[in-house]
Amino acid sequence: MSTGARKIVLAYSGGLDTSVILKWLSETYECPVIAFAADIGQAEDLDRLEAKALSTGAEKVVIEDLKETFVRDYVFPAFRANAVYEGHYLLGTSLARPLIAKQQVEVAKAEGADALSHGATGKGNDQVRFELAYQALAPHMLIIAPWRAWSLNSRQSLMDYAKAHGIAVPVSPEKPYSVDRNLLHVSYEGGILEDPWQGPPDDMFSFSVSPREAPDKPEVVEISFKRGDPVAVDGEGFSPAELLARLNSLGGRNGIGRVDLVENRFVGIKSRGVYETPGGTILRVAHMAMESITMDREVMHLRDSLVPRYAECVYYGFWFSPEMKALQAMMDEMQKAVSGTVRLELYKGNCRVLGRKSDMSLYRDDFATFESDDVYHHQDAEGFIRLNALRLRIQALMRERSRS
Repeated sequence: MSTGARKIVLAYSGGLDTSVILKWLSETYECPVIAFAADIGQAEDLDRLEAKALSTGAEKVVIEDLKETFVRDYVFPAFRANAVYEGHYLLGTSLARPLIAKQQVEVAKAEGADALSHGATGKGNDQVRFELAYQALAPHMLIIAPWRAWSLNSRQSLMDYAKAHGIAVPVSPEKPYSVDRNLLHVSYEGGILEDPWQGPPDDMFSFSVSPREAPDKPEVVEISFKRGDPVAVDGEGFSPAELLARLNSLGGRNGIGRVDLVENRFVGIKSRGVYETPGGTILRVAHMAMESITMDREVMHLRDSLVPRYAECVYYGFWFSPEMKALQAMMDEMQKAVSGTVRLELYKGNCRVLGRKSDMSLYRDDFATFESDDVYHHQDAEGFIRLNALRLRIQALMRERSRS
């Protein structure tokens, strides 16, 4: 059939959806399909992934190691902003999508492709994230979204298609949930998790032990920051990806970072997701502790007011938007003094701050002390209070006058 696509680059993971999509694209569009896979820490056998894509119909497979780029240019900027969506979600999947889309566009340009495709469903957030990035970076390329075009409308129909075409997929009717993993988190959605009253099975988790099975002895760790970014763990310097992997190991063995929530998708549907984010949870607690002694009060409060907007930009897929660029510049400006070390205790799912220190600290024990000092005059507080209470007194006086 003639579709206008001469060569397609597919964002390929090797899971159920993209395995079926790869075969469907090659049969439907009758043109070369390049499978692009980004290594962002999903802990998969990439040699197996390449062989599988080629056997499923890919003309070529491009695999890029993007772990350092992912953590340095996407995870760390979001954590400098303390980004969290709806109070709990640390945006593990949301942060990965713009990077994958960006590199997919680069591959398409290098290979002379004129079309981009992804495996996101027509109900989810990822279709928006991928396609907003495509249109921001390659507005003239054709976008193919199979879930919005084909007649396959369920996980079961995809499994039936895979079986009919001899495609091996890591999903079975016994475990029909969808898994997305990278260096920041593991997410689980769909299937048996669609009942929000039903707890997740114990054997589902792969990043962390249950807090009940974590060691009985607390583990203490120190994390050092420079301008808002973590640079060392227990005094040892690491690259961004190495540091996050180290924190994942520490958090995972102590049962830290499990979240079960029902969130609001951008398309207007509520969705239940279960997440493991051990290193990210530790990092956020440590970063906020570091800010507590190095950030000006009004700057912090201004930043906090912008966190929901920033998180929505990431979650909704507007990473490459002008508002996101402006927000990031403001967040980074506010992080210039956020340097120092935080000491934490990890114990059975809990992450507790034990101490924090910084050469940039705004905390002064000679100011904060309850003992005698020469810098704070208690009598000054009376005028401070009277001025702040003035509008309240005026309103009270007006109410009294209206009642008389």
